[in-house]
Amino acid sequence: MPAPYTARCTCGAVTATIDAEPVTTRQCWCRQCQQIAAGGPTNNAMFPADAIDIVGERAESSYTAASGNTLTHEFCPRCGTHVLGRSSARPQFRTIRLGFLDEGHGLSPAIAIWTEEAPEWAVIDPAMEQRPQQPPPASPPPE
Repeated sequence: MPAPYTARCTCGAVTATIDAEPVTTRQCWCRQCQQIAAGGPTNNAMFPADAIDIVGERAESSYTAASGNTLTHEFCPRCGTHVLGRSSARPQFRTIRLGFLDEGHGLSPAIAIWTEEAPEWAVIDPAMEQRPQQPPPASPPPE
């Protein structure tokens, strides 16, 4: 399904419309994402920040990642659904959780990152590009 994409948290208090295609789609196995995702990876789509319109109250939590960047996660304070992440290294992008997007979005991860931190039982699609740590910064799609 092409843009626009729509999204909502579990309780419906936070909604979003995204008027662009993702710059990249990723599966992240860093330790912090494993904690957020109850042991597995997070699955995400990175969009230009100015293409995202989010409505509803959000809470946030920040930490310094293994990359040295400050990462901030936004989530619904009512139901706990993770909405997005943002990085101090890439302020022009927002990383939207695929589970936040409404069904039928058709997006799937194209690359697995931080695979060196994946548990030994992790199953990572061998057809997917894999990076042991953080890949180089994504570039916006051509206009």
